[in-house]
Amino acid sequence: MTVVLTGKALTLDEVVRVARSGERAELAPEAAERMQAARAVVDRAVARGDVAYGLTTGVASRKRAAVSGGEVGAFNRLMIQSHRVGQGPDAPEDVVRAALLRLANGFAGGTTAVRPALVERILATLNGSDLPRVRLLGSIGQADLAPNADLAHGLIEGFELAAGEALALINNNSFAVGFAALAVSDTARLLTSLEVAAALDLEAFAANLSILHPAVAESRPYPGLRTALERLRLLLEGSALWRDDAARNLQDPLSFRGTPQVLGALRDALEFVQGQLSIELNSAHSNPLVSVDEDRVFSVSNLEIAPVAAGLDFLRIALAPALTTANERLMKLLQAPLSGLSDGLAAGSAHEDGLAEFGNVGQALASEARLLAQPVSFELASTTQAEGIEDRMTMAPLAARRLAEMVELGERIVAVELVVAAQAVDLRGPAALGVGTRRAHDAVRERVSFTGPGQALPADLEPVRELVRSGALSATT
Repeated sequence: MTVVLTGKALTLDEVVRVARSGERAELAPEAAERMQAARAVVDRAVARGDVAYGLTTGVASRKRAAVSGGEVGAFNRLMIQSHRVGQGPDAPEDVVRAALLRLANGFAGGTTAVRPALVERILATLNGSDLPRVRLLGSIGQADLAPNADLAHGLIEGFELAAGEALALINNNSFAVGFAALAVSDTARLLTSLEVAAALDLEAFAANLSILHPAVAESRPYPGLRTALERLRLLLEGSALWRDDAARNLQDPLSFRGTPQVLGALRDALEFVQGQLSIELNSAHSNPLVSVDEDRVFSVSNLEIAPVAAGLDFLRIALAPALTTANERLMKLLQAPLSGLSDGLAAGSAHEDGLAEFGNVGQALASEARLLAQPVSFELASTTQAEGIEDRMTMAPLAARRLAEMVELGERIVAVELVVAAQAVDLRGPAALGVGTRRAHDAVRERVSFTGPGQALPADLEPVRELVRSGALSATT
């Protein structure tokens, strides 16, 4: 299957397929025609000698310096080389591929100086196996100059850039948006696992399922809350907990009874950010902007990526309580006064710890995840760069990277949560699990055995973490 780039219809799912599954991408013929029309506008502006930022002038504090036709080649090369200041480790290959795809699709919109030949060059690199080396650190999010310069350097060897094309290659936020698209996709998969693990926690705790009554959403009509309730009820369909006398408590701790509200809030935040990214994947980041209808090139600030940066901050803030409550539930399952089971869910004598030490692991993971939720989009840069012109930043790449790191920690929290819940279910021995929770329990047990009397803790939870990461838990509903 091939993703056809029109500049208007790229989806998050397509970004993931190209970045991680090696799906090919190609430029739509109508997009090439739009690009040729935009390039004609640029060529006419250059021929007329119009003062056009980055086309006939330098950039940033050197915007007053004219660039003649004979200087274009050297100017383009110098622009890319002077911005190759990235630091740190290389970005993951899937992030580089996502950035290349977003870059090509942004150009396909036909609002930049870029010729179709340059997009074909980008797509040849994307569809090949020799990706540019892109360093992870160095962008402040007001155009990903440093990583984009690494991208451009790897793309243009032996390719002569036209006026304005070097600027177009580096003066965009494709790195941050591509990174964000992958991290948001991973968040959606994690949310599914959080729902499954939460349902198994309810079984393990013998919780009161009155919290899942349809009236909850009818009286508080958040879309995410309604979906969370529906999914939890579906997972618990057939559970003995639906019997009138099944609940141990009239009212359970907040981390249990507030589960649908917390997961619903995360779903609403996720869907908002998915909407923002859907727009950004198909938008122009360019400065200057080319208007074919007006036969004009003019300066804008479409590299301002606040909608995505702030959205990523919002999503991490919404994810933090979901991970915190997941950890709180597993902690309470490990405490005899709250669970009604043995301390640490030990299956043997009173002096055995059982799974108690997993409580420390969960606390460590959840604490680290919460620290990553701190917003970064309100950071303010120094006004000393480029005569004070570059006086604003969003830190969008950092916002995306922190979300990716937070999701990875979340996967590990859910892995611990599932193992603890499965142990509690086995000790409690409920009359019947729900259809979905039974499948989840069985999936965990295929990877980690019950910890019996005198047995050591599971040595490795990576198989359970991979269960979470693979998205296989979504099949339990």
